[in-house]
Amino acid sequence: MVQVFGWLAWLAPGRQRAVAAGHGAGAMPAGALAAWRALVTVSLMRILVASAPMLGHVFPLVPLSRALQAAGHDVVIATAAEGLAVNRAGLAVEGIASKISFRAIAMRTMLRHPLIARAELAGAAGTRGVALLFSAVNDQLADGLVTLAKRWRPDLIVHEPLAVAGALAAAKVGVPAVLHENSLFDGPTLIDVTARRLTSARRRHEVNALPPAVATISIAPPSVVGGRTGWPMRAIPYSGEGTLPGWLAEPSSRPRIVVSRSTVSGPGGDRLMSAVVAAAPGVDAEFVLIRPDRRVGAMTMPANVRTVGWTPLPALLGHCAGVVHHGGAGTALAALDAGVPQLIVNGPGDRRHNAGLVATRGAGLAVDEREIAADTLVRLISDTGLAANAAAVSAEMAAMPAPERLVPRIEALIT
Repeated sequence: MVQVFGWLAWLAPGRQRAVAAGHGAGAMPAGALAAWRALVTVSLMRILVASAPMLGHVFPLVPLSRALQAAGHDVVIATAAEGLAVNRAGLAVEGIASKISFRAIAMRTMLRHPLIARAELAGAAGTRGVALLFSAVNDQLADGLVTLAKRWRPDLIVHEPLAVAGALAAAKVGVPAVLHENSLFDGPTLIDVTARRLTSARRRHEVNALPPAVATISIAPPSVVGGRTGWPMRAIPYSGEGTLPGWLAEPSSRPRIVVSRSTVSGPGGDRLMSAVVAAAPGVDAEFVLIRPDRRVGAMTMPANVRTVGWTPLPALLGHCAGVVHHGGAGTALAALDAGVPQLIVNGPGDRRHNAGLVATRGAGLAVDEREIAADTLVRLISDTGLAANAAAVSAEMAAMPAPERLVPRIEALIT
């Protein structure tokens, strides 16, 4: 053991990966290498994980980050604003843009591009709106992310599609970048349209062009989004820490329908929950509203409607017959993973896109807010076709490689 620790003292951080792999100048003798691996935990890589400053963007990155950390690697998540709440997941987090406000960026973008804004609110802008919004977001993330990368010197940067500043930082410090998809939209497409508008940040950091990611991780089930290139990985739903209230962990005497709203507030308010409350008396089911806003919370609730604060949605879905939601990718993927039929309201951004994909697969219904009615909600929990298709997608996702299985492939990228 003394010999093992002597070798560890000799190792400089930059040599650890080559020695651990058993090659490189001054490689450790085989016996000492085996003992080192067996007796000592050493962080072999520094991995920086970059996300846009929203919970729905950073939460899907938690399972792989945890898997890399469990394998002994140093993992730091770089994000900002509400995304910083991911520190409750037991991961190191660095803030990279203390003054960023997504709401302010969105308002400026809408005022400057009213036609695109109108199409975005209708869910019909394609990638035009997202390119405008997230190029501005990434312009504000870029300086802090590059500064962190220069200081911390990661071996690899993992970033989600709308944190293209991660690819910029990787190019600046000369390390590989891995694209980690976190939605039902094609990641490389989002990178491309956002990077085209990141001209100011690229000029500031003297990066002429962003090299392609060395690998792309796709978490969306192929039967929903079609075949994609890259590495498939099971989407492990994560919506924060916490436990279910006792009454929600118990079986309900009637089918339970959970109703969730977006973590990102938008213009015009959210009428989804109030529409469900109005229709609920005509449905033989128990409704659970998660985090209702003040307006909905002040309403007089029917006898079959209850409210609850922040609750871990993945755990709750295991006790539900259906879910009604706003169309966010995180909620849609969580419901698909749980095999729970979903009713998705067509909405702005990618929400109409997500709703259409789930409905086309037959695992849910896509409706406008005005179409939420008792008969629609009854169909959600009584249509056996919806239930069967949702269960099939759940089985498909369960068969996808777990995050732990991708760790060796990521390690191989820098050895």
